[in-house]
Amino acid sequence: MKLIAPAALLTSLCFSVLANDNLQTFQLENVFDLEYANQIEMTNDGKTVYFVRNRMDIKSDSKVSNIWSVDSSSKQLQPLTSGVHMDYSPVLSPDQSRLAFISTRDGSSQIYVKWLKTGAVAKISNLTQSPSSLQWSPNGRQLLFSQFVPSKVSSPINLPGKPEGASWAEPAKFIDDVYYRADGGGYTKPGFRHLFTIEANGGNARQLTSGDFDHDGPVSFSEDGNSLYFSANRHADFKLKPTNSEIYQLTLNDLQITALTDREGPDQQPQISPDGRYLAYTGYDDKRTNYENTQLYILDLKSGDTTSLTADFDRSVEQIKWADNSRGLYFSYASEGQTALAYQPRSGKRKVITQKIGSVSFGRPYSGGDFDISDDGDVAITLADTQRPADIAIVKNGKTQRLTKLNDDALGNKQLAKVEEIWLKSSYDDLPIQGWVAYPPGFDSSKKYPLILEIHGGPVANYGPHFSAEIQLFAAKGNVVLYMNPRGSDSYGKEFAQTIHHNYPSNDFDDLMTGVDALIGKGFIDQSKLFVTGGSGGGVLTAWIVGHTDRFAAAVVAKPVINWISFVLTADFYPFFADYWFPGKPWDHIEHYMKRSPISYVGNVKTPTMLLTGEADYRTPISETEQFYQALKLQGVDTAMVRIPDASHGITKRPSNLMAKVAYIQWWFDKHSK
Repeated sequence: MKLIAPAALLTSLCFSVLANDNLQTFQLENVFDLEYANQIEMTNDGKTVYFVRNRMDIKSDSKVSNIWSVDSSSKQLQPLTSGVHMDYSPVLSPDQSRLAFISTRDGSSQIYVKWLKTGAVAKISNLTQSPSSLQWSPNGRQLLFSQFVPSKVSSPINLPGKPEGASWAEPAKFIDDVYYRADGGGYTKPGFRHLFTIEANGGNARQLTSGDFDHDGPVSFSEDGNSLYFSANRHADFKLKPTNSEIYQLTLNDLQITALTDREGPDQQPQISPDGRYLAYTGYDDKRTNYENTQLYILDLKSGDTTSLTADFDRSVEQIKWADNSRGLYFSYASEGQTALAYQPRSGKRKVITQKIGSVSFGRPYSGGDFDISDDGDVAITLADTQRPADIAIVKNGKTQRLTKLNDDALGNKQLAKVEEIWLKSSYDDLPIQGWVAYPPGFDSSKKYPLILEIHGGPVANYGPHFSAEIQLFAAKGNVVLYMNPRGSDSYGKEFAQTIHHNYPSNDFDDLMTGVDALIGKGFIDQSKLFVTGGSGGGVLTAWIVGHTDRFAAAVVAKPVINWISFVLTADFYPFFADYWFPGKPWDHIEHYMKRSPISYVGNVKTPTMLLTGEADYRTPISETEQFYQALKLQGVDTAMVRIPDASHGITKRPSNLMAKVAYIQWWFDKHSK
């Protein structure tokens, strides 16, 4: 049943300020006041940083973005674009005189170029599909991008006898592809992504790749501009082995494609060194585990030798960028919930440049962030913490300087939750577990507070000391909020992440309960008001928790997996899930699948449990939510289902959905406060 809240209920869901009227706290409607920076592009001399400035538009209930610049010395901000639309993917031309970007200002995503000296802007494309992976050619005469190319298909059945002018039912939809729907995109149209070039002064796009394979960025040109390098999975069995990509070279004069790597596993992010001799890329040997560390490789194009520069590094390499002198590379990586940047020479010891790259997520406190490097080694980064979403900062001579303060107007007058880092030893095996505690504004340790345990998704992902609108909203309502990185999270090395390989959920439950017990032991938690929630992988763990303990007063299970068999057979990326998360196909391992499925323990549930999922979620389809809802109803457990219309797995993509999610969760917890 679709739940539609009447006006009276919606009013009751709104947050009220705390008893102290003088306490300015973060409220639901303040979500529309937030901004954050991402997609950094720094000039070669390090004097100017271009970035995408994102804000929430209250009229369209959507994120809008424009491109701005900030002077690294004077901190002077300047808009390059404006308007209630999306401007994104800024890329400087090789001579630094023009900025290419993608914009939706005309109603569809198109490529634009801005001449920085004159301020002139021109739309140079008239594409029928959205471009991505924008890149300049070395001579600045062309732009390269990827674009979806539809395939021609015809129905195998044509019904006879339809009279002229007759109104018949919509024709049946014939599907025979492995991937037929994608979260966030719905039911897919047949076709593949291909690489194109277009003249920088405008014209018709030229298709470079062909075949029934996807070709997407990032892409790197050779030094002379006569060839380019890209990553793709062009194997015959690519649909059932989706992670087995290779690095390819494409010569532009004849469009010939040559594979440069050949191994089982993903090879991605090709980047040619500035001197043209080395090809850097990332990847790992695929061992069909839930996690492997992504390594940084270089291929000497002269000798043909390939070397891993990070074989001894127990973290995953994320974004990479060559130093201007070709002697080494910069790369970002997550470690203990933070994103760091290191410099790795082609030979020798790596050096940590900064550990302050800030998350560009503002809903929940996931790690991540962006960076760019000048020719002299100055580093532009996104800078964020628990009190502010991402700004722009520069790291120079080891010192970090914030260049923007995008949210001082929105948050400067707010008393936000203070966030404290904690380390614990799991009650299961003493494994060190990291977490964070958000204290409500005006916190007094002599008083008793409700506790909300909020669990991240993934499950191989990580939270950290980053701004989170959801955490701040829960804390503003007077809750202590605990969030942790239980075993299986990344940013702690391969062994830690692989503890849940074919073993999820399991002792991550013990890790989370250790955190709850530790906070109770501090004396300021009301044990009659323990609450738990989480989304995606966090929804799985929340459903698992209520099937294994009744210590919580209420729970909210968001976009969960309840039955691993039905999940593998309905989720969008099912070949990956079946091969990497389980020992084999469901029908060959029914006992294993069901042992790890929360639905198997529904008979134990006594905790009032609400479910919340987007109706257009194809990653953890809403049928998973419906199974648990109906099972709880049959079991006589107090339950409810909240369905978010048109929302995919990323429920909070629209600001009002973030507000509704938090408000419904808090309402459920308030309803079941003892």
